[in-house]
Amino acid sequence: MSELTSFNLYTFFKLPSAWWAGVRVTKLDDIHAEVAVKHRWVNQNPFGSMFWAVQGMAAELSTAVFLMYTIKKSKQAVSMLVRKNQAVFRKKAKGLVKFHCTQGTDAIDAVNKAIKSGDTVAITLKSVGTDAFGDIVSEFEFEWSLKKKSK
Repeated sequence: MSELTSFNLYTFFKLPSAWWAGVRVTKLDDIHAEVAVKHRWVNQNPFGSMFWAVQGMAAELSTAVFLMYTIKKSKQAVSMLVRKNQAVFRKKAKGLVKFHCTQGTDAIDAVNKAIKSGDTVAITLKSVGTDAFGDIVSEFEFEWSLKKKSK
């Protein structure tokens, strides 16, 4: 089973609201993650565009997949928690919106540091959402806290 399929199945079982809203991991490598969501009836707001929280779910997942993938490969138990987030909305989100995070290397380093040190490690990861025209729709920053669990 591919990593993309694995993450999308995870979303179905563990994050059903994201799944039903249409949030899907579409690309993942060691540097770049892409999560897509299409504006449709189930994720709309009263103003004819995508609800901000749906954008937030997709943006958060585009940062979390690096952490989750690295933790899974390490075979270590590591807790991860969003401590803070911030968002800027630039235009109405309509059509297909893709959220990109390009800090995979930083995320991998942070997980490895948390595993080796046993200390809490904080990292801020950014996700940028763009529409079909390449225009920025929204930008999110998530401060993640990582800590190796005691056995």
